[in-house]
Amino acid sequence: MHFHRELNKLRKEILAEAALVEEALEKAILAFETRDGVLAEAVIEGDKRIDAMEIDVEEECLKILALHNPVAVDLRFIVTVLKMNNDLERMGDLTVSIARRAAFVAKRDPVMEMPEDFAAMTRAVRTMLKQSLDALINSDEALAAEVCRNDDEVDRYKREINSVIRDRIEQAPQHARTLIKMMDVTRHLERIADLSTNIAEDVIYLVRGEIVRHYPTE
Repeated sequence: MHFHRELNKLRKEILAEAALVEEALEKAILAFETRDGVLAEAVIEGDKRIDAMEIDVEEECLKILALHNPVAVDLRFIVTVLKMNNDLERMGDLTVSIARRAAFVAKRDPVMEMPEDFAAMTRAVRTMLKQSLDALINSDEALAAEVCRNDDEVDRYKREINSVIRDRIEQAPQHARTLIKMMDVTRHLERIADLSTNIAEDVIYLVRGEIVRHYPTE
């Protein structure tokens, strides 16, 4: 049936966009950790492709809504894709912001040691994003709920890292600009975790047919 072929095409498009965002996040974090300005610039340039895919997915959703008037689970799927599409584009923008901080610190000396919890925070954020997408692929409500629960851990990492950074600024104010960029990155990572939680909540809506924004783990 033509309608279901269009739905399958839409699923492939949103997953392709998600894969680009996931790859961009990996590269942006690596660029920041290794002070790789070339890699940072590649992430910034690559955001154009994510933006173009976001527009394509939205247009495809609107076309399907206009031509087929879907109902029930098919309608929920399209609504979910529309919301995820917006969240993924915002994640792409946040990875660009991380990459810009990476490009900034790449030009600064000395190399600043990362706070102890920074690697754990980046790992937790990457895991949340991957699991939210896996939950979508497999319509896995339990995995989506796990993503929502893990958001508190990322918030805790951010608070602890920023406390360390504030202490370092007091001890070495000459490095304040670089340290503030590091604080910016933790803020962007936390926001990516929040958006991953949004995707997970949308998966629960897709599976269950209920909006669980304020109580996703119940």
